Amino acid sequence: MATDTGRNPQERTSHEWDRLERSERALWRNSFLLVVFFGVAFAAASWNSLSASHWEILPVGVVIFVAIFSVVAWRKRRELDEWRGLLRGLHQAGSHPPTEAQIGKLLEIISRSQRGYRDLIDTLDHAVFTLSPEGVLRVANLYVAQVFAVPFQELIGHRLDAFFTDPSPGQSQAALARLLESGGWVGRIPVRLKRNAELRYFDCRFHVLRTEGQVVGISGWAHDVTAQHQSEIRFAELFDSLREGIFFTTPEGRVLDANPALVRMLGYAGKEELQARNFREVYVNPAQRDEMVRDLSDRGAVQDRELALRRKDGSPLRVLASGVAVRDMFGRIVHLQGTFVDITERVEMEKRLHQEQELFRRLVAGFPDMIGVLDVEGRFTYVSQRALDVIGEPPESYIGRSLGARMHPDDRPKVLRTFQDLVAGRAAHAQMEFRSQHVDGGWRVLRASARPLFDAAGKISGVVATARDVTEAKAADQQLLQNERLAAMGQMMAGVAHELNNPLTAILGVSDLLRERAADPAARRHVEIVLEQARRAAAIVQNLLAFSRPSAHGRVKLRLDEIVQQALEQHKTSLRQKNIAVEFSSPAGLPAIDGDPKLLPQVFSNLIVNAEQAIAGARERGVLRVALSRADNKVCAAFSDDGPGISSEHIGKLFDPFFTTKRPGGGAGLGLTICLALVKEHGGSIEVQSIQGRGATFRVTLPVPDVRPESAPADRAAPAASLATSPEASVLRGRSLLVVDDEDSIREIVQEGLAARGMKVEGAASAEDALAHLATASYEVILCDFNLPGLNGDQLFEKLRAGAGSSAPRFVFMTGALLDPAVIEGFSLKGASLLQKPFHVSGLAKLLAELLQLQPAKA
Repeated sequence: MATDTGRNPQERTSHEWDRLERSERALWRNSFLLVVFFGVAFAAASWNSLSASHWEILPVGVVIFVAIFSVVAWRKRRELDEWRGLLRGLHQAGSHPPTEAQIGKLLEIISRSQRGYRDLIDTLDHAVFTLSPEGVLRVANLYVAQVFAVPFQELIGHRLDAFFTDPSPGQSQAALARLLESGGWVGRIPVRLKRNAELRYFDCRFHVLRTEGQVVGISGWAHDVTAQHQSEIRFAELFDSLREGIFFTTPEGRVLDANPALVRMLGYAGKEELQARNFREVYVNPAQRDEMVRDLSDRGAVQDRELALRRKDGSPLRVLASGVAVRDMFGRIVHLQGTFVDITERVEMEKRLHQEQELFRRLVAGFPDMIGVLDVEGRFTYVSQRALDVIGEPPESYIGRSLGARMHPDDRPKVLRTFQDLVAGRAAHAQMEFRSQHVDGGWRVLRASARPLFDAAGKISGVVATARDVTEAKAADQQLLQNERLAAMGQMMAGVAHELNNPLTAILGVSDLLRERAADPAARRHVEIVLEQARRAAAIVQNLLAFSRPSAHGRVKLRLDEIVQQALEQHKTSLRQKNIAVEFSSPAGLPAIDGDPKLLPQVFSNLIVNAEQAIAGARERGVLRVALSRADNKVCAAFSDDGPGISSEHIGKLFDPFFTTKRPGGGAGLGLTICLALVKEHGGSIEVQSIQGRGATFRVTLPVPDVRPESAPADRAAPAASLATSPEASVLRGRSLLVVDDEDSIREIVQEGLAARGMKVEGAASAEDALAHLATASYEVILCDFNLPGLNGDQLFEKLRAGAGSSAPRFVFMTGALLDPAVIEGFSLKGASLLQKPFHVSGLAKLLAELLQLQPAKA
């Protein structure tokens, strides 16, 4: 090794300065290499995480990094200049030793320079370290100590694998051997730290340092990418699990990546098979893709564009495409990415739905009825165009309007009540007629049919209804009915004068004479019977005359079972004499109907007479079956006989006026004609079914105005065969009653009828007379006429209630007037019952038995 002993001090000094400058150049070269190393390492570690949206920040970052490095380099250059000047001064001093101040200054410069480099490295958010060939930490920045969560003093001089458990020491030694052999390594390492057992991921770069071919150490760099790694895992899972197809392609059409959903959507076996084809071939019309690429280039993004694709097997695929263009730092498109949503089934469903809607629209437009849909609140949500023809208003004006806005006030409550029944599920179907006002001010009669609407959960969501204008049809029916009645009455009255009036005159005259001359009480009683029947016949004539006039709308509530039983009671004797048994059946809770109490019973009486005559004319005994039933909002009475039946040639003429199959004198042929007219007058119908030789069935159907069953007034009932042994007699026997009525005949009838059933009955002609009886005796029931002279019935009732309170006798009103339902309900709440005149004593007995059967007899 050469020495400097042969040189003079000046030469040695020059040589030292040359070596110092070479060292300075080497220092700057190494610094530059260090900057390059960090830049390349940072770019390599962050390359996968950069996207087009992040490229624009790279120039700014480079500028900032260069600025920081320039400042640091300038400061270090000043330190070196100061150091070099100090050393030059020391050497120029020659043989004079350096002063203590000069040596202190030199040491200060050296210390400050080291601290600067250390501070620079410690500010990095990456781990920077140097290892010995055996893996022992020689140099490290503070970030390494923060990662391993140990003091910096415990870091240097320890093996790197002493601070984590995974990789294991054996795996670490094997990796170290491979690193020394290869000279360098770059990649991602999962590390489980020993202090907190936390698993973290690091992007690392290792480089083996050599001097003259010998390994002197290992420089390392690591960046914590745990959060990025977890995000990449979640993104990969999401990428593979999405139902939407995701694509990454170049602008030219090369497939860079695709998720499994897109591969399945296009019908390929795998992603590699799809990548082997140009993406333009997937489009039915490649020009569509070219247009989409242009739009992405111009606008940067496309949202929900409908495209037509082709699957691998050639079948069509309709999708909604959305995408963005990813650009590099120079604005050039690097790749296109986006999603495809399969809407093939939706397009087909929309096509079918459009066809069905078009069919529905045409059906509704051609439907003769007006169609309306209402929500559960009764507001219209749809009305067909037919409303313009029926009501004169466009259908749009109905939307949001409440039901009943144009209805007649008298019809509105019934319609609204029916609507509530449908919405509440109490009715599955409803039919009704109501009046609605046209825009011209006139009233139209609409016949509606309604059913509830159900949503997907099976819950009632509204009501759909159809309505037909039947104004003209109703007027025509009414006119036809009136014409038929007038024509029938014209024919009938001609026969009434001959067939009824003359015989009735003779019967009445002769009967009066016979009654005056009869001495035998039995004969006189027979004459009274004849007179009673004659008066009955006269009443029938009066009813026929009333029928010939337009009917009044003052109908009352009637119970079909009671009317039919009344008719059977009237003909009981005649049926028994002809050996005709009656089988009667009626369901419980049969609803009431609106009817004329004088005219409607004639229908059933005529049908009973016809059945009786049919059976008696063919055999010695027979059976008449009467069955009552209910269907929807109608009640039905079927009269079936086992007579000879009706031939097919006659069955179509049964209801014609004056048509009869009876022998001369057996009838005028008006009975069924009158029945049909009366039933139609009540809004019902009559049907006949017959097989010749096997009897006939007449079925009368009448509408029910209110589907809610009403309690039946107990004013009519068929009497039992024996009054003393009737079911009511066992309850009434020994009970007491006071009858208050100013009609002597009423008191006598009640006293005689109830006494025959074992009841103690007394009579009073007025309320004052009744109070006199009550002052000396007590009664369990008071039967009182509503309209009495002086103190009337309701005043007597209130007087007794005020005086006796809860111990007052049971009170039953009798009245021939039609009381308001509110008045009846008020008396019912006070404990009083109502009996409508005319009534049978048997019906009265049944009512009293019901009132007294739970009340013990008074001693």
